[in-house]
Amino acid sequence: MLLLWTGAADRLAAKGWPKRFTLWDINLGDSAATIPNEYVNYACGTNGGPPSIPLKDFTAFKKCRPDPMGLHEVYFQYDDELEYQARALDIKPEIRMYAGTTIFEFPIVASILFDNDGKVRGERAVTDPRQQVARKRDEFWELGTFLRQRFGDAGWKCVNLPPAGGENPVGGIFIKSNCEKTIGSARLIVDQRFLKKKGQEAIDPVTGKPNLQAFESSTRFEEYDASLPPPADGPK
Repeated sequence: MLLLWTGAADRLAAKGWPKRFTLWDINLGDSAATIPNEYVNYACGTNGGPPSIPLKDFTAFKKCRPDPMGLHEVYFQYDDELEYQARALDIKPEIRMYAGTTIFEFPIVASILFDNDGKVRGERAVTDPRQQVARKRDEFWELGTFLRQRFGDAGWKCVNLPPAGGENPVGGIFIKSNCEKTIGSARLIVDQRFLKKKGQEAIDPVTGKPNLQAFESSTRFEEYDASLPPPADGPK
């Protein structure tokens, strides 16, 4: 899958298409003022959730309330220009690759975490069921595996967490894991979930019909400057 994704990107580059900037084009230590203004729909973030206060760009980060670590979260989306060009030319592989704000074709809520000086001290990506793209929601937990491979399989410290009250497997499968790894100056965190929460029943108690969407399937990725203390709230 990684080879197919890279090959499609190479084809676009060979055709002279403009580069689409993604989460991976922003690095720890970058300044809000020097990040290219190649993204859209900036807003204050909500811990990996939907956007709140609209912003003109990353430099307006101080309008966002600091989190418990003192960081300002800025939500953003990828520019959709390449997607519309691919749709106009009906180039199906590129339409699939450039649809939405994604990582490895998984839809994400993307955000950057700035300190008070406007330096990037963290990045966050959480699978986003609101986007209608290539991946099905029951696959969202698999993004965590792709991310661990991206940063190298070795060195991850993973914990399989026990079910909380009312949590149950989905079709006999229960995934609730937290993995962490430090690479140089970066601390990486990957949380994966595939489970039924309390109240998510296979049969709708009102209609008596199968409730096929009653489950959680998600990946949460965070990258922090390793000099920061670990998040106080632990795994999500």
